[in-house]
Amino acid sequence: MQLHNCENMSAFIRKMAIDGYVINFDIPELDELISLLRKTSNNINQIAKKVNSTDKIYGNEIKEIQYSQSKLWEKINQIVLLITELKT
Repeated sequence: MQLHNCENMSAFIRKMAIDGYVINFDIPELDELISLLRKTSNNINQIAKKVNSTDKIYGNEIKEIQYSQSKLWEKINQIVLLITELKT
């Protein structure tokens, strides 16, 4: 349990009973992806609030969302490649 950083004994026992093993993935790209998702969500929410209050949106705001989305897709593709390599 300690090797897998699991603090919930019953969850660990259930996992072992069902699968017979526990796999921990340490993928820093996944942490970065989660961070990018949070930042993008915050940006979109701020822009949505602004648009709802002023009925205006600016080109630079749209470009910012597009840039964030492209970064997210880059990270997602990196993670998919990593996972694909693990399967082979």
